[in-house]
Amino acid sequence: MRIATWNVNGIRARESQVREWVERERPDVVCLQEVKAAPDKVPPDLVLGLSGYWCCWHTASSYSGVGLHVRRDLAPERPGFRHPGFDEETRIAVVEVAGVEVASVYVPNGGKDFPAKLRFLEALDAWAAEARAAGRRLVVCGDLNVARAPQDVHEKERDEREIGQRPEERALLERLLSRGLVDAARALDPGNQGLFTWWAPWRGHRQRNIGWRIDYVLASEPLAVASCRVLAEVGTSDHAPLVAEVARPA
Repeated sequence: MRIATWNVNGIRARESQVREWVERERPDVVCLQEVKAAPDKVPPDLVLGLSGYWCCWHTASSYSGVGLHVRRDLAPERPGFRHPGFDEETRIAVVEVAGVEVASVYVPNGGKDFPAKLRFLEALDAWAAEARAAGRRLVVCGDLNVARAPQDVHEKERDEREIGQRPEERALLERLLSRGLVDAARALDPGNQGLFTWWAPWRGHRQRNIGWRIDYVLASEPLAVASCRVLAEVGTSDHAPLVAEVARPA
């Protein structure tokens, strides 16, 4: 099962790029974050559905918002999209498909309200712990807005006082991973010091690969992940898409 995730930083600005990317990669599940469009402002053709997908646009305003889309070949009938009780500001959508619960998640940046970011991460961790206890298999995708370790930030950008690198955020991300989840990209490429998914949109940071790794595919341990690619060349968002190949459970 091919699962893709991308913080598009505005679906209206990236509509054609999303279409081209989806048509080229043909993921089974597409997770989008930072849609930044009220429901009546999502491009009409996308509201009607990406070609061949069941679509869920979980948005409320021109701020935040996520998308979650499932190939009709994988789910002949429209699956049940839902939102855990801790969802605020349209930041998480979940769907069960092929025996796996896939979540599209956009964690708050924390710049305006750092305690709210920590509360969201704590609630996400509790939800993952409950899922594990119930034997549910998860793939958590999206912009978690935390660089997991120093190697996930370019050396020129490392500063543990910065939001996104603070010890309490990293501790919560590690606690989330302790719920039987595997950080797919890092597990498959542990020594890569240039594995980033976000670049500040100035001074040629992307071209020079001065970035942070804050976008993830986290998969339950029983789900074998064959690959997890960062597509740094795709699109004009400040984030890159990730595409992972995950074995379906027996």
